[in-house]
Amino acid sequence: MKNIYFPLKKEKDLEKLKVGDYVLISGKILTARDAAHKKLIDDIKKGKSIPLNIKNALIYYTGPSPAPPGKIVGSIGPTTSERMDNLTIPLLKLGLKATMGKGERSEKIVKSCKIFKAVYFITYGGCGAYLNQFVKGIKLLCFEELGPEGIYELEVINFPAIVGIDIYGNNFYKFR
Repeated sequence: MKNIYFPLKKEKDLEKLKVGDYVLISGKILTARDAAHKKLIDDIKKGKSIPLNIKNALIYYTGPSPAPPGKIVGSIGPTTSERMDNLTIPLLKLGLKATMGKGERSEKIVKSCKIFKAVYFITYGGCGAYLNQFVKGIKLLCFEELGPEGIYELEVINFPAIVGIDIYGNNFYKFR
């Protein structure tokens, strides 16, 4: 089991991660799904700056559900990552260093992870109610009008994941 902290302090922290490694993620990570990605990409295409800092960050493809009594957040399971493939590369160009969700990614994302020295983490689908225990704080950063699909900052401790694509271009789904 390897530990990784976000936002990254040093890009070298990703060098130790190999496809298939089990990791525990701590620190502050971002959430974003389709609608938020489209708004970010629209801003980039218009030459505007985006409303948050993604340099050395991790974006988790999830939409947090409302918190039940006594919890910080409700279900926080991953969504299918491949839906974000056409929207990921512009964010990698801005310094995004990791994404997390479930399922395979396209070959262009595998190649882009190698080019931009970024990683893709896989976390456990169907386990959103289980994963909420690793969230210690949540704050809406932007796109409030999107509800759970807005961009949130999660403070996480030991959030479980597997390295799906490493910075060397190795792909978990090709090793099956």
